[in-house]
This record gives sequence, structure tokens and C-alpha cells, in this order.
Amino acid sequence: MLGPVRAWHGERELDLGSPQQRVVLTTLLLRRGRPVTVGELVDAVWGEQPPSAAISVLRTYVSRLRKILEPGEKAGENGEGPPRVIVSVADGYLAEVPDEALDLGLFERRVAEATRLRAADDDSTAAELLHAALAGWQGTPLAGLPGPLAESERARLGERRLAALEMRLDLDIQLGRHRDVIAELTSLTRDHPLREQLCRLLMLALYRSGRQAEALAAYRTTRRILVSELGIEPCAPLRELHDRILAADASLEPTPAPAPERRQPHRTEDAPAVPAPAPTPPAAVGRPAQLPADLPAFTGRHRELQQIRALLPEDGTSPKTVVIGAIGGMGGIGKTTLAVHWAHEVAHRFPDGQLYVNLRGFDPTGSVMPPGEAIHIFLNALGLSPQRIPAQLDAQAALYRSTLARRRVLIVLDNARDTEQVRPLLPGAPGCLVVVTSRSQLTGLIVNDGAHPLTLNPLTAAEAHGFLSRRLGAARVAAEPKEVDEIIEYGARLPLALALVAARAATHPDFPLSAVADELRDSHGSLDAFTSSDLSTDVRAVFSWSYEALSAPAARLFRLLGLHCGPDISTPSAAALVGLPPRDVRGSLAELTRAHLLTEHRPGRYALHDLLRVYAAERVHAEETRQERDQAVERLLSWYLHTADAAYAILAPNRRRVPLDPPPPGCRPLVFTTHDQAVDWCEAERSGLVAAVHRAAASGLPGIAWRLPATLWGFFYLRSHLQDWLDTTRTGLAAARSDHDQRGEAWVLRDMSNALRSLGRHEEAISTLQQSLVLCRKLGDLEGRVSATANMGDIYLQAGRPEKAVEYTRRALAIHRALGSDAWGVGIGLANLGDAYQRLGRFDDAVDCLEEAMTVLRASGNRWVEGVALDILGTVRHRLGRHDDAIEAYRQALEAHRDIGNRWGEGHTLGHLGEVLLTVGQAERARATWLRALEIFGELDHPDAEHVRRRLGRLDERPPGPAHGSGGTPGPGTDRDRKAASPARP
Repeated sequence: MLGPVRAWHGERELDLGSPQQRVVLTTLLLRRGRPVTVGELVDAVWGEQPPSAAISVLRTYVSRLRKILEPGEKAGENGEGPPRVIVSVADGYLAEVPDEALDLGLFERRVAEATRLRAADDDSTAAELLHAALAGWQGTPLAGLPGPLAESERARLGERRLAALEMRLDLDIQLGRHRDVIAELTSLTRDHPLREQLCRLLMLALYRSGRQAEALAAYRTTRRILVSELGIEPCAPLRELHDRILAADASLEPTPAPAPERRQPHRTEDAPAVPAPAPTPPAAVGRPAQLPADLPAFTGRHRELQQIRALLPEDGTSPKTVVIGAIGGMGGIGKTTLAVHWAHEVAHRFPDGQLYVNLRGFDPTGSVMPPGEAIHIFLNALGLSPQRIPAQLDAQAALYRSTLARRRVLIVLDNARDTEQVRPLLPGAPGCLVVVTSRSQLTGLIVNDGAHPLTLNPLTAAEAHGFLSRRLGAARVAAEPKEVDEIIEYGARLPLALALVAARAATHPDFPLSAVADELRDSHGSLDAFTSSDLSTDVRAVFSWSYEALSAPAARLFRLLGLHCGPDISTPSAAALVGLPPRDVRGSLAELTRAHLLTEHRPGRYALHDLLRVYAAERVHAEETRQERDQAVERLLSWYLHTADAAYAILAPNRRRVPLDPPPPGCRPLVFTTHDQAVDWCEAERSGLVAAVHRAAASGLPGIAWRLPATLWGFFYLRSHLQDWLDTTRTGLAAARSDHDQRGEAWVLRDMSNALRSLGRHEEAISTLQQSLVLCRKLGDLEGRVSATANMGDIYLQAGRPEKAVEYTRRALAIHRALGSDAWGVGIGLANLGDAYQRLGRFDDAVDCLEEAMTVLRASGNRWVEGVALDILGTVRHRLGRHDDAIEAYRQALEAHRDIGNRWGEGHTLGHLGEVLLTVGQAERARATWLRALEIFGELDHPDAEHVRRRLGRLDERPPGPAHGSGGTPGPGTDRDRKAASPARP
């Protein structure tokens, strides 16, 4: 294949047929034992314009190839055995040809082995393998084959050959064969004038052969072609080599081959030995030791230290490559402290010295250090006089790398601004360790230079305690544990903030720590408690250096985040905050993340450190007008409201919607197409949604404050977030009352009664619902009245008063039927009435109601209430002794609950299923079912978890052996005291 496609059977060459037939074989061989579909083969042979009989012709090609490749065999459809070389699989074929039978496979194995040997410093053997690999090429690969596949593969294989050739030429030069390769390289650069690696190798070979002027001329030729044809300058390695040749860099000279062992002439015992020449002493060089002092009170960071220790070989040997560790994090997080501490720990492993520089990437002076200045500092420390240092940065960097070659030096680049500032300061040869600290992520350094990233987070609570103990003394910290916890909380576990507080406390050893905690409490919401006369340790100033380096859009987003109320923010909510489309804020979010002003703690979700949130709030009040702040808050809260309403329409599609005003300009709510999308969004944003309700009430937006919990009704119900539900409805109720909005008050009272009922606080639920009924009568709100009436029946049902439940439920059903338009209300009413009847022992009436409910619910596609009705039907069948029918009803109920994500309903139905399983003597299945119910209620933090625990406890107390109806048939008011999440009315 590395030339014209040919094949042999033993010593005899085979006639592979027409070029198109050879394309079929080539396509199969290139897949290396993996199937190729008929469609792919057609595309390979004919491209986008196959003949009408392409598939028939293709099968003919395959049949002929089988006969050619298996001469003497009767393979195929009409033969005695299946084909062994080209095998039919599904809609296509595969070629079962071992790699060692392909010249391409042999080439690839030799190149891979040569690459491994080169990495192991066995250059000589690697070069021999590459010579052998390249000798197997017989001209242009796949020569003479037509079609798009052959064309693209020729280009790919040609590139593989050139890459292997470049590696072989590089090794030949390193092995001292530079004169031998000049002619070959001259021809190659003429054939491939844009291939910069070939030019680099030719320049090096010429220079090592004493032809410096020709080496520089080769560079000028390549540069002229690149500039004229592509409009670009040569790559950095080529420019660097040019500068080093100009500077006559001694490290470019070939390394002399090892001298043969000196053999002593034969001598007698009396003849004196010929003394060996004394070794030439190395040139005197500087051994710098520039590390700052280690922090005596350093503590914690055990996980991070373990991670960076893993960068160096455990056996204490020198690293085989340049090792780069990039320590990132927000200002004040302790990057420099950690870097210097670890540098002292491993300094003994770098006998040629330690270099340190503060690059002033984020600095009170605002003067970022140019990389050339840092190189000057390092070269002077390494013993080079200023006169030897060239003026151009590329030449300086080349000299710096040459000076570090064959040395083992530890380099700490502190407070870097970006990758461009760091890259010229990286060594070029193995044996050195570079530790970089920066508030930027230095993505380019990680991607292109193989840096190992380590992002520092705030201290853990235990580390923060240890931090204060080291500075204030363990006894003082142990004496006031509550106050220490407060100090850590207000300092947000940021090392710089805690260090400032500790310094203040240390200067007043007689003051109790409660006084420090009181000061922090009084200044909570500002950074005044963390100020310092030294700007480098003033938290506000430290944050400002990162903030001032931002672009204008990123700075605006950062300060507006000070208005956000939740613990984290997503891209769409950030877009609403600034009033832009999501695509226009992704760049700003990425910039803030790179600057460690935001943390992407989950994909697409960003969080601010507590003190950075305070700083952002300070900036937004200082730089944005009151109107701009109010508009940003309204956009964000409206986005939450309208997106929650979009989820509400999916989660409860048959239920009455909350009336909303249109969203303000710049607010772009999300839309959902599936149930899972809606639930997942609500779950991801739950903390933010709850906080948004309180922010709306505090910001003078009462309409949002009561409507937002109303739109979350379905989510709170399905996921059983009962405390959040009650909390938000209370805030919404207060907001509606403050705005004298009686319609909103009536609505939120109904929702609050639902939350109270779900918490088992039935008397409070009844009292709250009665207030809603009074308001609905006053407003003439018939829909509100019937909803409240139906909900009253459901509360009485849950309270164990089925007679009252029947009264209210029948009243609500009569109104629903008179209105003739609410399938949701009729379906729920019939299901609840059936439940009330079964609790009263009126099983025939219960079955009639439930069957009618199922008809209504299935006609309207209401899977939510269908699951509830099936659960109740299972209980009726259980109580009638129809256990198999009960199990089937519960199974169907579980399917319905799971279809809509009704976790609460799923837990209840599992509880009821366990009861019937126990009744029929399947105690272990009952146990497994109840354990699953307990897991669900535990995840929801639902009070019914205790009810399931009691069931399991009774099961454990049972004597071993089969059950003989020991569970009994549940009587009224026992098993159904807590019904499966029957959704109330709006």
C-alpha cells in the first residue's frame, strides 16, 4: 500500500483487477479489521455520483476479490465454506488480514517503536528503525487508485511519511551525521517550501557543518515564502534557531561522540604508568538561591501538596522532561505561600540553584514585568554579564534556554499575568522544574506546554481552624470555639482575610476573640474589617487588581453579579442579569473564570466566593445608577418567573396557569420540550428560585414575589420540597398583602394550605384555606372558590375525616361538572372521592368513582392524577382480598409516577405495595420495596420516612417463617392515612 496497491500469495503476485476493485480492497484494509458498510464502499469508489447499479457492481468486486485472495478455496455463498479474508458482516464487509501482512502496518509499528526508543534516549536504534521503516516505501501511496477515499488517504499517508522522515533526519543530525543529510534536506525544502521543520533541520545541519551563512540564507528564503504566500512570520522555534545562529550559540555545536576507551601500552612492572590527562574543570557558573523565606506558620493544604509532589519522580531522580506546575486561584487564596513552601521542600533536588521572580501580573503599581526584564534578572543570577545578553527578546530567550541546558534548576514564576509573559521564561531541556502562580488560568500554558494545573480553593473548616491555631495559639482558639467558627465564617475561609484577622487579634492578646467576632459581625456585608495599611495585604485592594484587569463587558457582569441572590448562577440567568443573549455573555463568564473571580463548580454553573460577592456589591453600587441596578434585578427575577412558568406548563399541563405580565426588555426566558428538562432546571435552580422570591419581596416587586412560588407549585409538589414551599408562600403572602393584592393573596393562601397539608399540619391548612375562600367570595372568583372547596375536601381526607372529605369533594365536583370545562378538577375530585369511600368501607362506590376517574384522566392525558387513582385502586383491591389485582394496580401506579417524576407518589405507592406483598407472605420482597421507599423519602427529607421505618421495624420483630395474612387486610384509616401525593387544586 505504500506505493501501488499489490498483493502476493506466497511468492506469486496476484492480479487484483481493475482500479475500482483495488479501491474496494484498499478501503477494507485501511479499516484494519473493522467493518465497512456497503454505503461507505460505494462512496469510496465513486464518491457523490455512483452509477445506478453501484451496489450490484460492488458485490461483484467483492466476489472477485474473494476468489483472487483465496485461490483454490471454495469460499462464498455457493462454496463449501465461508470466506476467510473478506467476511460479510451486517450491511457490509471486513478484511481479516493481520497487520504484519501489510507494509503499512509494518511501517507504523517501526515508527511507534522508534518514537518509544527516542523517548528513552536510545537515538541510535531509533534512527535505524526509521531508516528501515522509510525504506519500505515504493513511491506514492495507493498510486493509480481513483476516488475520493484514495485521494484523502494519499494525503494522510504522505504526511505520515514526512513526519517520520523529519524525525529520522533530526536523529541523524543529533548523531553527528549532519553533513550526510544536507543534500537530502536541500531537496526536501525545495519540494516542501512551507514546511518549517525541514527548514529548521537544514539550518542546523548547515550550521554544524560550519556553513553559518548558508544556514541564515535558508532561513531568509523560507521567511520570504511564508510572508509572500501566507502573510505570516516563521514559527517561534525557527525564529529562535535563527537568533541562536546569529549569536553563535555554543550549545548548537554538535555533542562530541564518546571517546573510545584509552588502552594503556604494555609495560613492565618497573615502567611508570602514563598518567591520564586531568579533566578540564567546568566553567564557573552562578548557583542562585533566590527563593523567599518559607512561612513559619504554614499549615494545611495537605491535598494540594500531595498533588504537586506527584509532579516529580518518587525516587528523587531528575525529571525526564521540563515539569511545569501552574498554581491558580483568586487573590488572597495563598498561591505564593504554597509555591514557596513546596519550593523549599524540594530545593535540594535541584543542585544548580533556585530562581524566583515576582512578575507583577497583578500588582498595586500596575506595572507588569516584561519577560525580557525577568530573563535579564535570571541570566545575571546564573553568572552571565549584562554585556553578553542580546537586546531582542527571542535571542534573550534562546540564550536563557541554552544557559539552563544540562542544568537542574528550580524556577518560581510568581504572580504571572498570562501565558505570553511566562512562555519565554520556560527552559527548553529536561531536568528543570517551573512553578507558576497566577490569578489567570493560563490555559495556553496547560494546552500547549503541558503545564499541570492546580486551582486553590478556600481552606476547609479544619484547615481554617489550624490556620488560626498556628497564629493565635491552640489554647486561645480552643477557649472560644463558637467565636472562632464565626471568624472563619465571616472570613469565608480565605487565607488572606483570616491572616488579617489573626494579625489584629495577635496584636491584642488580652482581647477576647468574641470582640473580633463582634467587629466582623458589625461590618458584615462590607470589606472594611479586612483593610490594611499595606496594599498587598488589603483584601479590597487585592481584589481590585483582578477587577481592573478585566475587559469592560466582563467587569460589568462581575459587578452586576453582586445583585444576584442565589448561591450560583447559570449562563442564561447571567444573560438576563446583564440584558444580553446568552451567547454574548459566555465570553465574559470565561474571562471571569480564567481570572478566578468566578468558579465553574459544575458544568455551566458559576459561583462567587463570599468576599468577592461583597466586593462585587460594592462595585455595583459605586459604578451603576439606581435605575440600572433596579432594571438588572427586575430582568433577573422576571427571567426566573417566566422560566418557572414554562416549566409549570410542562409539569402540570392541565392545571390553571398563573396570570403573568410580559417579561421586560432583555429578559429571554427558557422554554422546555420535555418533562425531564423542566424538572432538571427547577432542581438545578432551586436555591436561586427560593432566594429570588425573597429578593423580589425586598426589592419592591410583590407581583413576582407571590407569582413565583405559585408557578413552582408543581415542582415543589413532585419533589416534596416542603419547607421551601412553605417558606416561599409565606414570603409571597406578605408581599401580596403589602401590595393590597387580594387576588394574589387568595391564590397564595391556597398554595400555602397545600404546603401545610403536605407537612401534616391539617388544622393550619384548614384555617388558611378558609381565608382563601372568604377572599374568593369577596372577589367573585368562582374558579378560586371551587379550587379551595376541592382542596378542603383533600385536607379533611388527609386529616382522617372522610365524612367531611366526601361533603366538600362532592360539592366541588358538582360545580366542576356544571362548569363543564375542567378535566383536571373532575379527575382529582373523583379520585379523592373514591379514596374517601374506601376509607369508609364503601368499596363499590369507591370502585365506581375510581373507574370514572380513570376514564376522565386517560382521555385528558393526566398521568399525574392517573398514578394517584391507580394507587387508591390498588388499596381498594388489597382490602377486598384481590391481592394480584392490587399488585398490578400498584405496578401501573409506579409507572405513572415515574413517567412524570413524582418521587413522593412513588415512595407512597412502594409503601402500599410492600403491605400487600407482606400479606401474601413475600416478606423479603416487602422489605426490599420498603427500603426503596425509605431511600426516596430520605432523599426528599420527607416526614413519611419515619412511617416506613416503623413498618420495617415491625417486619424485623416478626417471627421467622411464612406469613399467614399476618399483615392483615388494612382497615379504614390505617394504610391510607398518608395517601400518595394527590395533587390539590390551584
